[in-house]
Amino acid sequence: MEMERSGCDQDHAIRQSNRIASAIAQSSASGRTKSGVGTGGDVAIREFNVVDHQDPEREMIESQETVAPPSRLLIRYLYIGHFLARWGARMWEFSVALYFVTLWPNSLLFAAIYGTVESASTALFGAVVGKWVDTSTYTKVLRIWLLTQNFSFFHCWGNTVGVLSALAGSILIEREWVVVISEGHPPETLTHMNSVIRRIDLICKLFAPVVSGFFVSFASLKASAAAFALWNFAAVWLQYWLMSSVYSGIPVLRESNQRRRQQIPLGGTEGGVSTLEGGTRHDEASIHGTEKKSLMRRKMNLVMNSAFMVSWRTYLRQEVVLPGVALALLYFTVLSYGTLMVVDLKWEGIPAYVIGIGRGLSATIGIAATLLYPFLHSRISTLRTGLWSIWCQWAFLIVCVASIWVQDKHLSVSMLMGGVATSRLGLWMFDLSVTQLMQDNVPECDRGAVGGVQNSLQSALDLMSSVMGIIVSDPRDFWKLTLASFLAVTLAAILYCLHVYRVRKHLVHIEKLLIMVKWSRKPS
Repeated sequence: MEMERSGCDQDHAIRQSNRIASAIAQSSASGRTKSGVGTGGDVAIREFNVVDHQDPEREMIESQETVAPPSRLLIRYLYIGHFLARWGARMWEFSVALYFVTLWPNSLLFAAIYGTVESASTALFGAVVGKWVDTSTYTKVLRIWLLTQNFSFFHCWGNTVGVLSALAGSILIEREWVVVISEGHPPETLTHMNSVIRRIDLICKLFAPVVSGFFVSFASLKASAAAFALWNFAAVWLQYWLMSSVYSGIPVLRESNQRRRQQIPLGGTEGGVSTLEGGTRHDEASIHGTEKKSLMRRKMNLVMNSAFMVSWRTYLRQEVVLPGVALALLYFTVLSYGTLMVVDLKWEGIPAYVIGIGRGLSATIGIAATLLYPFLHSRISTLRTGLWSIWCQWAFLIVCVASIWVQDKHLSVSMLMGGVATSRLGLWMFDLSVTQLMQDNVPECDRGAVGGVQNSLQSALDLMSSVMGIIVSDPRDFWKLTLASFLAVTLAAILYCLHVYRVRKHLVHIEKLLIMVKWSRKPS
């Protein structure tokens, strides 16, 4: 297994070097094209834009040929297939709550149990799902994902299976295919694809509930359920055709699939077979060992070599573990237009349509973040985009904290809603930055496991925020939840700063700031 791990890491290092070298070659070519004579402020600007030689994304030598770009039609197929999957999931996610309210109008118990089981399933089994993606072929994951996700929605309590299969599909598309397709191309290719994928998620999150609400409001309960069932039944075949076309039409996906087959360890777990066999031989050779100790040792080996433990060990040894934990901490919050904040706003007397406008504005700003991220990334790299983004979110959330001490209720609520909405700009750019850091730095053989653990950790912290709401359930104490959420974002920003300093040995360029200040003070 150590030989397989070494080979996997070497392949990852080669592919990462090629990707970075390609970017530097393109950047250098662009620089030669745009070179010219300038004076005054232009010189200062060129000095300010000098290449950061300590940034690991810019340390590779020039000269690397890029492969031919994939067909735009196939990339559109990928986006359409992802849209159909996310649209169906978002429609059902919104509709199931309405079904519970209709069936049990005087109780929130079943809806609460349903939501808890859904979050807990991802928290508990996300790592296992990720490891399964790593040890399965693309076609196998594709079939199981689409069939189980779409047909599990026919029964609401089967949605747990649908959630886990949707997680497998998300890992396959966002952590595997997007990365493989972009290999050999400049970083802008991966950045653009990540932004489009996230934009699709946010658009579905914004508009799918609206469509679902119309169906449920203007049709009977049975009619709307039948319509959703027919949608899922028709969509699954279209999705499968689209994704199969992408897999068949892009050679690098088939090549990657072949590499995965060669790197899958026997038994499907990291060193599980050799470790267990070694433990068995040791038990048989041990004359003085007792049967009870042998049984305990075998059980311990089984636990330590389970997919769950192997995935977590894989995650914790990654170089990008701190950014991953920082991103997960952002899920421990009530400062979003989720259930707890909506309930608090209703308790404050805010009309439902105003809350709806705030939620729509929040989603729109999130979509704008996916448009701004590629521009910012092309100027200051992935690492620094994440740094600026997390502190941007932190700065906007200060407005929410300040609203606690504002006496005027309407002003206080406006500050809370405005701070949450504008903070989505930093949140989603930070999400994209961390996602791309993981794509660039996690070896190919570990992407599924790391993606599964990341989703598991995020779901666990999201679940903890719900538990926090149970403990502090009085709307008058919502300020306590606000402070706890702000502290979580602060801790996330600090962890990310530690990662940046560990990689770059500094956080900001003092000399560049001085040049910028000096240039800004020059008379026009």
